[in-house]
Amino acid sequence: MCGLLAIAINEGRVLVTNFYNRADHDGCSGPSRSSWNCYFFAETSVECRQRALELVKIEDALSKGILTTKENYTSKHIWAGPTPRIWGDPWNYLQPTTDINGSLVASHRKMDRRWWRAQAVRYLMRFPTEYTCNLLNEGRHAAFGKMAAKMVLKSLIGEWPKEENGRKPKSDIDKFVWSNHKPWVPRPLLSMHVRMGDKACEMRVVEFEEYMQLADRIRSHFPNLNNIWLSTEMQEVIDRTEEYSSRWNFHYTKVRRQDRSNVSMAEYEASLGRERSTNYPLVNFFMATDSDFFVGALGSTWCFLIDGMRNTGGKVMSGYLSVNKDRFW
Repeated sequence: MCGLLAIAINEGRVLVTNFYNRADHDGCSGPSRSSWNCYFFAETSVECRQRALELVKIEDALSKGILTTKENYTSKHIWAGPTPRIWGDPWNYLQPTTDINGSLVASHRKMDRRWWRAQAVRYLMRFPTEYTCNLLNEGRHAAFGKMAAKMVLKSLIGEWPKEENGRKPKSDIDKFVWSNHKPWVPRPLLSMHVRMGDKACEMRVVEFEEYMQLADRIRSHFPNLNNIWLSTEMQEVIDRTEEYSSRWNFHYTKVRRQDRSNVSMAEYEASLGRERSTNYPLVNFFMATDSDFFVGALGSTWCFLIDGMRNTGGKVMSGYLSVNKDRFW
């Protein structure tokens, strides 16, 4: 979708999505089924969508180029086409905050693409829907609910406070100030995405120990850092967390993971089903973008997207520690 949005901007068009296969499941019900707006705010207005659907039925609209579809462009154009330059070339002025082997990476032969995808992902994933917010709340509750409850109980002086008429009255600061705060997560929180499995055909895969070495390096500067949000497709990585449990608290989504490295990501996702294989990575993604620190692999497209959302969401100066380079660096 980032590539198609770039094409639309470069050609002075409006991007309209039709069928979004990831939303083709029972969780996305009613009009939002098979639609991007099951998860996020629609990519364009209702009026533009309706007009596009009208044009699809007019043969001349396609032949005259008034309307184009995905089939009008090659995969190369969609994935690696020109970056929109109507905003100039801001990528030339970015502060380098990506670290590999102790050095900041100042340049990238695809810096324009990195910048553009960060802007596009931020735009496309704006305003999570009620469905997406519920997914995130469930994920936070499953991971941190018991921890939060223990802290609340520990903070009580005496018995649980009594409520009037079954409801505790809210003060103005409750309603107008504190109500805007995000759901509780342990802070500071480090997010770590460990990519292994079939990714070995595209990048140098490193062991879990190297990720943890970078986590220790961050903690040497921030000694109150004890919590890690871990995302990975491999059960082996989850099992290895036991070796570090005396020094770190690990949190992760409870989902069946791969137990063999020779299984492709497509096979693994198919085994989970469309709804589950879409929803749990989405929770991981937003938890990663909201975390205080990030450790990942530049060779991973998923880490690439996480980094983009962090850079456009106030986390750029937190830095990004990578265990490897990818083929573009």
